[in-house]
Amino acid sequence: MAGRSTEIVRKPRADAVRNRERVLEAAKAVFSAGGSEASLEAVARQAGVGIGTLYRHFPTREALFEAVYRREVEQLGDLAEQLQCAPEPVEALRRWMRANVEFVATKKGMISALALVAHGSTELYAYSFDRLTKAIGTLLARAVAAGEIRGDISAEDVLRALIGMCYMHDQPGWQATALRLLDVFVDGLRVRPAGKTAKPAKKKVNRRSPR
Repeated sequence: MAGRSTEIVRKPRADAVRNRERVLEAAKAVFSAGGSEASLEAVARQAGVGIGTLYRHFPTREALFEAVYRREVEQLGDLAEQLQCAPEPVEALRRWMRANVEFVATKKGMISALALVAHGSTELYAYSFDRLTKAIGTLLARAVAAGEIRGDISAEDVLRALIGMCYMHDQPGWQATALRLLDVFVDGLRVRPAGKTAKPAKKKVNRRSPR
């Protein structure tokens, strides 16, 4: 139409959207395994795209790191929404926390680069902390309402405890240790049935042979 001043906003092509998702998924795998020094060429190979395609979507390494980070946070938020309908509230909470351990593994591989991305601004970390706190808060509130988890702990407490478990050390196999501690932590939050107390440890009887 003549005189029309409004520009048509075109949606990204389907193949472009698929390529972007493939790059993000590949970057997650590469950065988790190789850290922030892993090459963008390795990411492109893993994604099955050319390096030019990668740069069209993410012109800098930092842009790719931030996109991977935000995508992981959003996926954890989406997972929390899906788990709200799970039949067992405590297991839903546990499953979400276990998924968070995998997120931290990716984050550890990008931690130095993410520090550069967030330099001079706390927006990125504030965004992630708020999103993750809300996600875990919905699952925690559901478990508390069901009478299965004690009510004197906040979503922020649980998230900080989880972060502490994951960053306790960087030795190989840290994820298995974090998952084990996570199970102990969740079980410790459970509400004991009324009248049930922990059984005292049995005393060892020192039986002496008769003289």
